[in-house]
Amino acid sequence: MKQLLLTFLLTATGFGLFAQKLDKAKDLLKNNKLADAKTEIDNYLNIDKNQAAGEPWFYKGKIYLAISNDANLKTTVPDARNTAFESFKKYMELESKEKDAAKRNLLMTLEGNQPLIDIYTNYSKEAASYYNAGNFNDALEGFKHCLVVYDYMAEKNIIPNKFDTTTTLYAGIAAEKAKKRDDAAIYYGKIADAKAKGEGFVEIYKWLADYYRQKGDVATSQKYTGLGRELYPQDTFWTGFDIETAREKGTKEELFAKYEQAIKESPDNHLYYFNYGVELYQAAYDTSLAKRPANSEELIQRATEKLKRCIEMKPDYANSYMVLGQIYYNKGVDLNNQIKAIRPAAGAKLTAEQAQKKEDLRKEVMTNFDAAIPNFDKVDQLLSAQGKLKMEDKEILKNALDLLITIYEEKTSQVEQKKNQAEAKKNVAEAKTLDAELKKIQEKSQAYTVKFNDVDRKH
Repeated sequence: MKQLLLTFLLTATGFGLFAQKLDKAKDLLKNNKLADAKTEIDNYLNIDKNQAAGEPWFYKGKIYLAISNDANLKTTVPDARNTAFESFKKYMELESKEKDAAKRNLLMTLEGNQPLIDIYTNYSKEAASYYNAGNFNDALEGFKHCLVVYDYMAEKNIIPNKFDTTTTLYAGIAAEKAKKRDDAAIYYGKIADAKAKGEGFVEIYKWLADYYRQKGDVATSQKYTGLGRELYPQDTFWTGFDIETAREKGTKEELFAKYEQAIKESPDNHLYYFNYGVELYQAAYDTSLAKRPANSEELIQRATEKLKRCIEMKPDYANSYMVLGQIYYNKGVDLNNQIKAIRPAAGAKLTAEQAQKKEDLRKEVMTNFDAAIPNFDKVDQLLSAQGKLKMEDKEILKNALDLLITIYEEKTSQVEQKKNQAEAKKNVAEAKTLDAELKKIQEKSQAYTVKFNDVDRKH
């Protein structure tokens, strides 16, 4: 019995020693002797049996948190703040096993959860300091730590709001400024997935849509345009972006469907009609007949209708006249090529049928050229009156004048050929008129070319 009693007494003495060491660590913390307190708590928790209780972990967190806030000591323990956080988490984990719910997390509750809040606040201040100094990599790491602590507090119902919008935003911005776009997408994505809405937040949804389009992930890109459209329905970006995506990644049918949707949503926007007309014509026309789709004529007709509608809505929009004129002009060129392809058999003359076909085609050529002229004239009228032009408009005006010259040269050539025919007399007046018009346009084109080149050299 004496031997058993002695063993018990030794054990009891040992427990008292451990308790004294924990009390000593607490006293050292209270007296701000942080280095000694750290040594004491570390030695205490190095003993396995001491790791099962929550209290020592709570005080380890308090000691390391104090060290992280001490200007002199924190450099000797670089990871002090994170160690404090992990210690508090361990404390909360062990406390969750307490059968009496009223006694759980008592130490943390008595302090109003301030130790965890301080860790979050200190990470936030440090990250903001790095950010303001332009050190975006360290700022990003700081904001990441912030969010980890915040999410933990939200999980434990320490704070009511489950999402830290501001810190998540700054994490995304810091990542983007640090040229870590993949990280930025993660944080911006969290904001968008939460359907966060605020001043300037619309740009986040646009950024994400563009980011995933560039990645080739059309589905995710469309997800964010959908969210953006839901939250900011008045912004015209979404429709234009969807059209651009369909142009790059989709089929022509998908692209045309997007234009139809755009026109339905914004029937007063003349640019949708213009761009749709251009897209239709580009899909329909190629200088090589073999490369044109089977429904080329139908697409060209639709393009013509859209451009005419654009002109009705915006009569002073020179681009629409230019493209419409080009459609008629190119049709005339196509017909001219058909004329050239009609040739007599070797050593023979044109048959009466061939000659009539050529004549009929020439009339069609002139019909289309005549339809093109007023459109090119309108381009000249609208742009010449403006004086100083943007480079794009200079190119349009120059092309319109050049095509007018080509048309009038062709019309003059047609009349000259008729002079040798029986009805030559009645064509003399027409020839003179055409010559005068041609010379006038050539002079204007020449003068404009000189001016155009002079401006280019100055720029």
